[in-house]
Amino acid sequence: MLQPSTLQFLKQLKKHNEKTWFDAHRDAYDAAKADFAAFIQTLLDKHSVKDEDLRTLKAKDCLFRINRDIRFSKNKAPYKTNMGASLDRGGKKSIYAGYYFHMEPGGNSFVGGGLWMPEAREVKKIRQEIDYCFDEFGRIVRHKSFVTQYGEVLKGEYSLSTMPKGYEKDNPAADYLKLKSYLAIRSITDAELTDKALVKNTLKAFEALQPLLNFLNRAIEHEDE
Repeated sequence: MLQPSTLQFLKQLKKHNEKTWFDAHRDAYDAAKADFAAFIQTLLDKHSVKDEDLRTLKAKDCLFRINRDIRFSKNKAPYKTNMGASLDRGGKKSIYAGYYFHMEPGGNSFVGGGLWMPEAREVKKIRQEIDYCFDEFGRIVRHKSFVTQYGEVLKGEYSLSTMPKGYEKDNPAADYLKLKSYLAIRSITDAELTDKALVKNTLKAFEALQPLLNFLNRAIEHEDE
């Protein structure tokens, strides 16, 4: 579970998103960051038993900075009002699919993961793997545990409007071949964030997602043709 004080800090930061306030509440931020890092480390310690890709990671390899990059943004608020962590092979900046946890009070928290907007090289490999192994892919995304947690792989804004070059319109995997991102997420309520079952429930979500991550990362590992 996460501490109520961690959520409270983020709620206050949303109201007072400015450097002077943040500097005056640095101790509260440090405590919130440490709380979130401890939670992520617990997930790593427990889930790495089942996913060896996580065994060399520490929480610091997965956490995102709270400072926003405002150089090219109209929104000049200096800080994010959430805390996030990407648990990926090689750390948060790797090319591989991984798990994600997002904490943002106000009903905006979620758990899940996958691969967000990969480069064209990786997309080509993943599409080919889905096309060649669609039966296997279908079993993964239709598995009871996956559907229970996530419903389905996200489409919509993360999909092409037409089939990618080289694939027929009537391809049975059409909906997935159009994807530009390969994501599955489940919302988390504020009450769940501070519930004692948070670690257990998050691990269940990770376990349901792992076969999809294995499939995506297998595709990425293939040599270029």
